[in-house]
Amino acid sequence: MKKTILGLLVLAAAGMSLVGCSKAGGAKKVLNKDKPLVFFNRQPSDPTTGAIDTAAVNWNDKTYYVGFDAAGGGAVQGKLITDFLASADPDVIDRNGDGVIGYVLCIGDVGHNDSKARTEGVRKALGTWAGSTDPTEKQEGSVTVGGKQFKVEELEAKAMTGTDGSTWNANAATEAMGGWATKFDKQIDLVLSNNDGMAMGCLQASNYPAGVPIFGYDANADAVEAIGAGKLFGTVSQNVDAQAAGTLQVIRNLLDGLSGSDVYTKGFSTPDQYGNKITPEVQYKASERGLFALNGPVDPSNWKSYTEGNRDAGIKQTTAEKKKVLLTIYNSADNFLSSSYLPALKYYAPLMGIDLTVVQGDGQSEASCLDKFTNLGNFDAYAINMVKTNSAADYTDKLKY
Repeated sequence: MKKTILGLLVLAAAGMSLVGCSKAGGAKKVLNKDKPLVFFNRQPSDPTTGAIDTAAVNWNDKTYYVGFDAAGGGAVQGKLITDFLASADPDVIDRNGDGVIGYVLCIGDVGHNDSKARTEGVRKALGTWAGSTDPTEKQEGSVTVGGKQFKVEELEAKAMTGTDGSTWNANAATEAMGGWATKFDKQIDLVLSNNDGMAMGCLQASNYPAGVPIFGYDANADAVEAIGAGKLFGTVSQNVDAQAAGTLQVIRNLLDGLSGSDVYTKGFSTPDQYGNKITPEVQYKASERGLFALNGPVDPSNWKSYTEGNRDAGIKQTTAEKKKVLLTIYNSADNFLSSSYLPALKYYAPLMGIDLTVVQGDGQSEASCLDKFTNLGNFDAYAINMVKTNSAADYTDKLKY
């Protein structure tokens, strides 16, 4: 009997020891496939139809997209241009006096939803929209300039692809602008661009027609300064701070165990548990599992409000437990991401207790990002910016294991 009792005591002690070891070992390991995943800037979608990749945004219950209102942004850019023309001097705008406002258009990427939205936005505003964002599909439009009605002609639109295959390429825009200035001469009354990088590239052309109004998109620091200097006539802010902080806020909420509507309301429409709340409005679209920052026009009347260094005072240092996040950027040379988005990420991440590891691609090959999307078990969450919008599965496949 004594042996039996002794044996039971030994077993009980062993059991307690095992429980103690389990507790000492920390929380149960989370598999990569169950960790938070946020796509940003490039929405998972079909590059031809624009249809949302529902499989990607529903990868797990902790998958979301954070970006900006692309369609709304295209409309903002279009209105920015027509508002400028409405108060402009017709004799100055119509350079050759032919009664036609001619423009050239820099397209970023014919397969990118944002590029399509901006092309559609300016074409609809000027009446040249023919139902397609194809560079060759346009019609004659009309616009009011200083109280007078003018015909509008899109002289040429071109996708700015670099010699290395990268899209949204500023150098390609410089070369294209040089060719357009020679080919069309005084027929060019406006220069329009899907982003600031290409607009600034156009201004680098040695024969850029002096004084011709040019409009970009992104509100990059150099573009905003160019507006102040009278070189660029307008751009559109897609609220980069709201996007960058929003990407991190969603990840923080998910890492803190929030679910349901708390994921996209805490820190957005209401303060999170640390007292942080993003100041600009960010809207949630359930059908796309996406949060979208709103856009705003930037012109000579308000450019100083968008100068570099203005960060969101609604985000302050927190006591959040530090977590590791692996983040990809599709192109290290992309002007908007490198000069605006990444600095914002690096500013807000430490405040939210997020330790970022950033890997950058070449803008051409998905492998340039995927090959660095490694050691996944070392991270608590992932933020993905793809080279191609239909490449989401290449990343989620690596997270299966």
